[in-house]
Amino acid sequence: MAGDEGQGVRVEDEDGIRILEIDRPPVNALGHGLRAALAAAVAAAAASPGVRALVIAAAGRSFPAGADIREFGRPPQPPLLTEVLCAIESFPRPVVAALHGTALGGGLELALAAHYRVALATTRLGFPEVTLGILPGAGGTQRTPRITGAAAALRLMRTGQPVGAAEAEALGLLDLVVPAPGPGESPTAAARRAGTAFARGILAEGLGPRPTRERREGFADPAAYAEAVRAARADPPPAHLPAAGRITDCVEAALLLPFEAGLALERAGSEDLVATEAAQGLRHAFLSERRAAHVPGIEGVAPRTLEVLGVVGGGLMGAGIAAALLSAGLGVVLLERDGEALDRGLARVAEIKERAVARGRLTEAARAAEWSRLIGTTDMEALAGVDLAIEAVFEDFDLKARVFRDLDRIMRPGAVIATNTSYLDVDALAAATGRPADILGLHFFSPAHVMRLLEVVVGRATAPAVAATGFALARRLGKVAVRAGVTDGFIGNRILATWRTAMDFLVEDGASPYAVDAALRDFGFSLGPYAVADLAGLEIAWARRQRLASARDPSHRTVAIADRLCERGWFGQKTGRGWYRHDQGRRGAEDPEVLALIAEERARKGILPRAVDPAEIVARALAAMVNEGARILAEGIALRPSDIDVVMVHGYGYPRWRGGPMRTADHGGLLALRRNLLAWAADEPELWTPAPLILDLVKNGRDFASLDAG
Repeated sequence: MAGDEGQGVRVEDEDGIRILEIDRPPVNALGHGLRAALAAAVAAAAASPGVRALVIAAAGRSFPAGADIREFGRPPQPPLLTEVLCAIESFPRPVVAALHGTALGGGLELALAAHYRVALATTRLGFPEVTLGILPGAGGTQRTPRITGAAAALRLMRTGQPVGAAEAEALGLLDLVVPAPGPGESPTAAARRAGTAFARGILAEGLGPRPTRERREGFADPAAYAEAVRAARADPPPAHLPAAGRITDCVEAALLLPFEAGLALERAGSEDLVATEAAQGLRHAFLSERRAAHVPGIEGVAPRTLEVLGVVGGGLMGAGIAAALLSAGLGVVLLERDGEALDRGLARVAEIKERAVARGRLTEAARAAEWSRLIGTTDMEALAGVDLAIEAVFEDFDLKARVFRDLDRIMRPGAVIATNTSYLDVDALAAATGRPADILGLHFFSPAHVMRLLEVVVGRATAPAVAATGFALARRLGKVAVRAGVTDGFIGNRILATWRTAMDFLVEDGASPYAVDAALRDFGFSLGPYAVADLAGLEIAWARRQRLASARDPSHRTVAIADRLCERGWFGQKTGRGWYRHDQGRRGAEDPEVLALIAEERARKGILPRAVDPAEIVARALAAMVNEGARILAEGIALRPSDIDVVMVHGYGYPRWRGGPMRTADHGGLLALRRNLLAWAADEPELWTPAPLILDLVKNGRDFASLDAG
């Protein structure tokens, strides 16, 4: 039967061993077609008396990395994955799973249904379902603890964090770990070879099937098992994220109930969870991240070389960028204006790496290797040979343009020049050079070595290969990249400015900044906008307001409270005071002097403060984000609504389980949003007039999700 193929499963026979090779690019997701093909191949093998053992392997870069998430929430199509896995587990001869790449979620459940498991040393295994608001729904909660016990099973499933092959072997999930292949052999071929050799060994030893459902090693100490369950219950998940609690119920059931009853409980939990708002929001966030990686005009375009990069400016942002580049294995040339500033910049990078070592995230040897790839200099000529330079100096157009002119003069043809500006016009900066096609924005978020979002700002003249290089760098850094067009603040900071204006209006009208932050924390933000402002520093937004002051319509309402703070030198955490007090051991303490200053501003304008409840705070915050997001979409600054959601989740702390503001607006209904905007626009039309796109969507009975799909 060599070479037989059906719907993603190739079938080959080798001396009585039948190899089923899953081949459904890009990640071998266990969708309906693949499940049906796998079930048919297993049934055919079971009916073939000449098949003495079965090996399940996978082509491409990975063993199945999970179920097909696009099927979640749709009516199930048989065969269900649970049914396919039970057929594999009931196979009358030994079944070996040969793993490489990742075995995640349904992929790991598939491996556990096999009788034996072999993996390359580079394989990672895990159950990420909890990050999607669901639980392993094809027997994972029942099979895993039979091998590992409750503590390890709960850790794997409740955290969603994968483990390496060595740890998985120690837990009993793998029977054999083999070295990664050398040059000339693909991981696919190496895993197949290891799985087939292991099957031959089983047959030679006369070993038969070993169904996981019949194993009991994990139940050897019932008291320890029960204690692990009790400990998990003592750490309950948030009410809006019930998956971890349901996982605990299922793992407890594995010990107490017959296997089939445990499967039924797991299936019921899976069906309940998949319909929750949290699961829907988390799925949206996951799919949005995937969608953001597909940028028209650059797919298939080769990026430029990235080996040694320059960073101009060693402040907090520049040092963070340099640290991130070093972590990605890149060479870095850090430029500062003088020796004293350079010493401070290098010290900042060193401090970041010291903290990573102290937390066990970086070894001493790895830190030394990274440091060997870092060059500090005060000579601009040292950047002549870098592949890409990132300007990270103070947010001043003239200063940045001067840096760009110098880089244009020094850097070789074809090298990329990028700006880390938060607000400034990338096209205008590009015009300061003679190579506008080589210019783009790389808007990192602070701290740059921690925050996962990177806005890749594509200018009018940016070459497709240069844009592709920005996304290639993001992938190498492990960041989530979103394409943005050129506008003041790009996607995120433009929305933030409108959102902050709406909140500032509420503060001037009667709310306190602390009540605003509390309401949005209750909504799901980790920090409110005023706490975030203190963390980021108030001076950048102040500079932007000063830059735009001359173009502002004097008839439009402005709030000067933040300016009054900045005039006092209260720029946030770095100065000990901002909206909150951070001095004398206090971190984020409410400040009576700030409240007094707000009261003075109200009195100066003759504003009689009114009561503002948390529901109004949340409603206005969401409406401001979505209304500005709709304008950004109409202008082509963002490609799709889900890109805006990715930016707000990863850059601004929007609760991931809600999916993002555009998805939240869809969930609540655009008709209700339109009604609120029209009501508020009667008093403040410059802020609240509905974006034409919202009116058009409502008129045509559509929502933002329809724009993602189309």
